[in-house]
Amino acid sequence: MSLIISLIIVIVLTAFFGWLATRAWRAQRALVRWPGVVVAGLLTALCAGISGVALLGLYRLYLPTVSPAPAIQIAGSPEQLARGERLAYLCARCHSSGGKPPLDGGSENFAPPLGVIYAPNLTPGGSLKAWSDGEISRAIRQGVDNNGRVLLIMPAESYRHLSDADVQALVAYLRTQPAVERQTPETQPSLLGAILVGAGLFRAQPPITAPMVAPSAGSSPEYGQYLVRISRCAGCHGDNLQGGDPDGFAPAGPNLLAIVSQWDSEEFVKTMQTGVDPFGNTINAETMPWQDYSAAFTVEELEAMYEYIRSLTPSAEASQ
Repeated sequence: MSLIISLIIVIVLTAFFGWLATRAWRAQRALVRWPGVVVAGLLTALCAGISGVALLGLYRLYLPTVSPAPAIQIAGSPEQLARGERLAYLCARCHSSGGKPPLDGGSENFAPPLGVIYAPNLTPGGSLKAWSDGEISRAIRQGVDNNGRVLLIMPAESYRHLSDADVQALVAYLRTQPAVERQTPETQPSLLGAILVGAGLFRAQPPITAPMVAPSAGSSPEYGQYLVRISRCAGCHGDNLQGGDPDGFAPAGPNLLAIVSQWDSEEFVKTMQTGVDPFGNTINAETMPWQDYSAAFTVEELEAMYEYIRSLTPSAEASQ
């Protein structure tokens, strides 16, 4: 409701400033006419732009046009459940009140300026019990709910890289968690949230139209790249892992290439498992969730991530 009221206010302001611009244009004195036209005209254009982008955001939020969910039914083998439980640690930071599975829903509003946004309960006690396996898979990789609405803050731009095997393992594990009867507040985007959706910051990802297969497991750079992608390292450390954006939503992570170049593989793995780097510095677990990665990945997988990071060449722009 607050979103609609805010939008109405902006639309009324658009009309009001437009009226002022018209009145200024009719003024006889040039010292009144031109400053009035310029100022009122700019304010009219600003409010009109905000209104238009917010309306586009509302359209994308509540009148979605996305592809149908894939028609899949996941067996839930012991191997899938074991893999899915490890991958669930990548979701626990947001979707668990205790920071680890079961994923009973977040306990804090993600970003109050964007509205009321809590990570929902993903156990069988939450709304997923009414979703199909295909709808859950689509939510993970495309960032939309079972009705096709955009899921604010859902990092589907990273999870869309999950292989078919891994996303199915994750869905299988979500189905078999203990059912926790805990409801989180319903998502209510603010005017700013609608504007950001309209501007394309939060949007549904393109449908997966071909089989997604991960590189062969092992300590290779190729497999490491896959793991780095699904771990959302770029969200904090930048697309080239050479430092994040201090003005972005996520914490601005340091230059990983510069840091990891000083370590060997064993030191990297130990750092990820203990939260203490080779120089004795303790890593802030709030900004760098090393426990989640340690729980999600085996030693061999952490070694693969190290090999990938070490294989990257620093860009000239980042080194300046």
